[in-house]
Amino acid sequence: MAKVGFVGLGVMGGPMAGHLLKAGHQLTVWNRSPGKADELAAQGATEAKSLQELAENCEIIFSCVGRSEDVAEVVRAMVPHAKPGTTFVDHSTIEPSMAKSLHEELKPKNLNFVDAPITGGSMGAKNGTLTIFCGGDHDVVAHAMTIMLPYTKRAERVGEAGQGQVMKLANQIAVGGALIGLCECLAFAEKAGLDIQQAHSMIGSGAGGSWAFENYGRMILNRDWTPGFSVKNQRKDFGYCEAAAEQMNADIPLTELVNRLLGVLQSQGREEDTTAALFEVYTQS
Repeated sequence: MAKVGFVGLGVMGGPMAGHLLKAGHQLTVWNRSPGKADELAAQGATEAKSLQELAENCEIIFSCVGRSEDVAEVVRAMVPHAKPGTTFVDHSTIEPSMAKSLHEELKPKNLNFVDAPITGGSMGAKNGTLTIFCGGDHDVVAHAMTIMLPYTKRAERVGEAGQGQVMKLANQIAVGGALIGLCECLAFAEKAGLDIQQAHSMIGSGAGGSWAFENYGRMILNRDWTPGFSVKNQRKDFGYCEAAAEQMNADIPLTELVNRLLGVLQSQGREEDTTAALFEVYTQS
């Protein structure tokens, strides 16, 4: 079993770290907000008092934090204290350029960096069924994937450093299109006087069905906007999509539309709601 570190114990990171602990790894954890490590500590994990302490005691360190600058901050804080050969694996969704920069910064120091953004939502983290897009050196990625297994349904190397993030942005474009289609569909059905429970069930069993239709659809039917993957984080990811699309001269008009509509929710103070709350933008009109 490996000496594993995990930084960031939020909606996704907390359950993922729990799977590593249950798999028998020697787990050390750290979270910026105190208290989030209590449950894991009670189960046998070590709570580091600082990032320095975590880095000094781990051979592979996973992170699941927020924005590009957050990832850079925590990784750079640990680098001076990490043993040669340590691998940093980041599960956040960040700018591809930042992932590539961190890889290039760490390599001359005999340290490794893998960008490994995740998809599958909070239920995927809880159930250990995440899909992970990995970018980085072949051997390093291969080893990292063996440690990730407890929370993974599918993990693959998709290219060099930064390419994991590019694949994740493509994933977010697909998710955004599925989300707006679902919200528009059910809002249309409801305004027409149809039973939207029946609409969701019947349409979902045919060509209109998908993972997003099923899972986000249940949230809409229950009017359950409990924080999962938040409006704020989705807008962050779409911002990265738009910046990358501009750099490669690609058109993503649907993604831009979804981002603008989610901005309506954010302007109403609902940035922590789950993204399925987009449905209410349609029903407000």
